[in-house]
Amino acid sequence: MSSERRSASVPTGSRPGRVAMGGAVRRAVGGVLRGAVLAGSALSAAGAVHAVVNGRLLRRPSAGPGPLPRLSVLVPARNEAAGIGDCLAALGTGHEVLVLDDESDDGTADVATRGGARVLAGRPLPPGWLGKPWACAQLVEAADPGSEVLVFVDADVRMAPGGVAAAVRMLLDADLDIVCPFPRQLAGSVPERLVQPLLQWSWLTTLPLRAAERSARPSLTAACGQFVVVRRAALDRCGGFAAVRSAVLDDVALVRAVKSAGGRGGIVDGTDLAACRMYRDWPSVRDGYGKSLWSAVGSLPAAAAMLFGLLLVWVVPPVAALFGSRTGLAGYLFGVAGRVATGRRTGARVLPDAGAHPVSVGLLSYLLARSVVLRRYGVLRWKGRDIDAAR
Repeated sequence: MSSERRSASVPTGSRPGRVAMGGAVRRAVGGVLRGAVLAGSALSAAGAVHAVVNGRLLRRPSAGPGPLPRLSVLVPARNEAAGIGDCLAALGTGHEVLVLDDESDDGTADVATRGGARVLAGRPLPPGWLGKPWACAQLVEAADPGSEVLVFVDADVRMAPGGVAAAVRMLLDADLDIVCPFPRQLAGSVPERLVQPLLQWSWLTTLPLRAAERSARPSLTAACGQFVVVRRAALDRCGGFAAVRSAVLDDVALVRAVKSAGGRGGIVDGTDLAACRMYRDWPSVRDGYGKSLWSAVGSLPAAAAMLFGLLLVWVVPPVAALFGSRTGLAGYLFGVAGRVATGRRTGARVLPDAGAHPVSVGLLSYLLARSVVLRRYGVLRWKGRDIDAAR
């Protein structure tokens, strides 16, 4: 009877089989994780090397004075009364300065007038346009017709002495059609210090700068709308701001339009020419990136791929390092090295901020995901205007 009970029981080989299968699964998962750490660390190393190379290739201001063509400095402004006076005071003399007051309700026009600029009252926003492209289009329309070069400066930018002239010389000396001198980014609060250095880091670690100047491929374009210098003829050839009327990232779209029309240009070094503090606290950082990051990726699959890449390369290795992975530690150190290289090249604070690079990338990933979700639900707004109104 007992032998019958034994023969009716579960086969004795099944338990070891389950154990063996569980061990195989664990080994497979472990192999995938080790592969992810290795791949992320290798890409982190490549990014650090690329940042060093790009730091040497980044075009710098020309030394010494030289003749300049006629130029106009154009400042779009919406509710910028608190800072536009300092902006205008730093722009220097010897060139036309126009300010477009974009329906401000804080006295921006009065402050700009006292600052010596010619102030234009912005016309109502037409259907299909976003605010900044419309403001810039009106500035171009009102600028001196004899100006061969147009210089666009945001109201929160503070120009160094001679900064405008040096930027125009970079455009001319390199025989380019459009340049974006990237100002030194000022950061005070902890959220700013975590996020703002990633602006320059993002293109110094990934974009082949000299190839990008010549290529019309959209993926090979970076820009900075805080400070843009463009030949008027090149702007006319590409259709002007009408060509980018609904672009949230109008700076990137404008550089792409100029290059698509046969021009050349891109990012150059503006560290010693200008400084800019874009945001002041976490709400402004969150909302500022919220309005635009979705546009940088364009679609849900692209956003998912971007998030995967950011986390794989700059978050997974340091997390693995916490669990004793030497490969992960190397990946973390390469990520820090990339931040150090870009920080030294662009005037950003290096230490201890670079050590928190995984936290910075994690925060950027959150901001990207949030921006995509808000865009999907159509609730993005900026400076009192609906971002989706132009679409």
